Amino acid sequence: MQQTRLNTLVNSSLLRLEYFFSNPWRRIALNLLAFLLGVFMALSISSTAGQAAKLDISVGILLVLFTEFVNRLAYNRKTKRLFWINLLNIVKIGLVYGLFLQALILGS
Repeated sequence: MQQTRLNTLVNSSLLRLEYFFSNPWRRIALNLLAFLLGVFMALSISSTAGQAAKLDISVGILLVLFTEFVNRLAYNRKTKRLFWINLLNIVKIGLVYGLFLQALILGS
């Protein structure tokens, strides 16, 4: 890729962001926020899709496709684990946990 000013600006800002989150406490806090964002997404998706009772199958298919796509990104042996892939994987874990939690709440 050419070294334009925009490309240099984006690369330098990504490096600064990576350096900012190299601190272990900041990384743990960001991972916790990503997990809670996944749980919130799961609870909001299940409540909005369950209201009309028409979108259940299509939303379920989209969620399965999302989790499989993230699994392929996160656990591929050929690519190294990047910071944003790790965050996306944690959001996926929170999403699945929230869906199981919602299923246990509704089942009891």
